Amino acid sequence: MKWSWKLGTVAGIGLYVHATFFLLIAWVGVTYWLAGGSAAALSGIAFIMALFACVVLHELGHALTARRYGIRTRDITLLPIGGVSRLERLPDDPRQEVRVSLAGPAVNVVIAAALYAWLLLSQTLRPLSALTMAGGPFLERLLLVNVSLAVFNLLPAFPMDGGRVLRALLAMRMDYVRATQVSAHVGQAMALVFGLLGLFTNPFLVFIALFVWIGAAQEASMVQMRSALSGIPVSRAMLTDFHTVAPDDTAKRVLELILAGSQHDFPVVDGGQEGQEGRLAGVLLRSDVLKALAQRGSDWRVRDIMRREFAVVDGADMLDAAFARLQSCNCHTLPVTSRGALVGLLTMENVGEFLLIQSAVGRSPRSRAA
Repeated sequence: MKWSWKLGTVAGIGLYVHATFFLLIAWVGVTYWLAGGSAAALSGIAFIMALFACVVLHELGHALTARRYGIRTRDITLLPIGGVSRLERLPDDPRQEVRVSLAGPAVNVVIAAALYAWLLLSQTLRPLSALTMAGGPFLERLLLVNVSLAVFNLLPAFPMDGGRVLRALLAMRMDYVRATQVSAHVGQAMALVFGLLGLFTNPFLVFIALFVWIGAAQEASMVQMRSALSGIPVSRAMLTDFHTVAPDDTAKRVLELILAGSQHDFPVVDGGQEGQEGRLAGVLLRSDVLKALAQRGSDWRVRDIMRREFAVVDGADMLDAAFARLQSCNCHTLPVTSRGALVGLLTMENVGEFLLIQSAVGRSPRSRAA
């Protein structure tokens, strides 16, 4: 995710923080400082940090449960609205998706139970009526927040965990795409309720309503796209009319190719011509070309800036899996090989055009008659 910085690695998963998260820290600090001075500001920031530590544990619950089923988590990013863990794919079995989805809220329940037990043993538990988000014992407020996180995430609305649980339960009785659509509609109905309540009570509910509405629509769209691409080999959608460059090609040659057509990224072929012969040695990205031009002018060759570590797909791979790989890698183009030879390129643009063509063919009178 853009504007994110890596904090470290937890259980082999990269942990990132988005720039907007620091705005939340600053807002909390200023609000508490105006209310009670520097000591209150430090207390407020400490509480937010503890809260987001619980959010990280929540996301790790999802990630480590998914790992049991062979699903890798690409990274976890902290945002002002919570955490986002990016799984490389969704579980194929609805029962696995239920377990993965419930693992996060279960972590919050465990944290809340542990805090409750400690407060009881230490005899420091106070009535809930004496608590507010900004006042009261630190640990008891943290307990209350964890209970709230568990309840909120179990609401049957995307992108919350409850929406995924609902989708998985429906998928046991109907088609997965249809189950996603029904779950998305339920989520959007809840968003409307949140929005109406927010207009008359708490404006923050309007923000949550917008978040839920957009999340439900995105989830339904993503699943529909994955369904449309499943069962189709990469070779049917790949770009076959493309140019390659050699490691010794100059900046002038690269710029001529970029300006002459619409191709942005180029496979680097060592010892061959125009893509069909030679060894695939790397990938040259337009972003790296622009960076080299800004820093070094035209005094460079392809071998100086090409990427030697790159993802490749086979022409026989399924398009949905290849598209997921294209989304996860730091690139816009994937070389396509067949028996080790370069045969095409897969880009976001030609996948989108392939979907448009498939949709148009599906709507044509001739295809319906057939």
